[in-house]
Amino acid sequence: MGCGRMTEQPAGNYYDKYRTRNPVARWLMRGFLDAFDELAGCQPARIGVEIGCGEGELSIRLARAGFRMRGFDIAQAAIVEARARAAAAGVRIDFARAGIDEIEAALRAPLVVCCEVLEHLEEPLAGLDALARIADPWLLVSVPREPLWRVLNVCRGKYLANLGNTPGHVNHWSADGFLKLLATRFQIVAHRRPLPWTMALCRRR
Repeated sequence: MGCGRMTEQPAGNYYDKYRTRNPVARWLMRGFLDAFDELAGCQPARIGVEIGCGEGELSIRLARAGFRMRGFDIAQAAIVEARARAAAAGVRIDFARAGIDEIEAALRAPLVVCCEVLEHLEEPLAGLDALARIADPWLLVSVPREPLWRVLNVCRGKYLANLGNTPGHVNHWSADGFLKLLATRFQIVAHRRPLPWTMALCRRR
């Protein structure tokens, strides 16, 4: 996502949480996806854009539910994988490499999806401003919930040298803190707290 500076990180997700075989991680992802499906169903748009789409799993999920989707990511390797997964799923989605600054210059969408992206941005308010210019009017957004995210990483023995902080995460919000941030740019219509994330459906002011 190319708004301001983004920390160096691998293409797509740091690990493939959508296809993990870990039973605890799979249980957590079911909660995430249930919340995602619920909030996506709380708004009327059926045309959407996903920013920071990674391997395309959320766009594919929406396309299967009847949405017409496009997906963008700054990592070309992620776009290649997203195209392969969409083809395997039998859905047609236009995936392309682009940063948010490139997208906002030419695109508005009834629904914008931006999940697990803002924690990577060194200028998250600039990112929100860009999302507000693209969303016409709906935004579905999520970030890891802190400090719970890092606590769970420590409990599973991950990233101990960084006190459980996932590589590339430069912003850390509690649920209330993230909702307050969103409220500076959007009207929050509904929110959910699937363990360990904060997720919100917003409408542009």
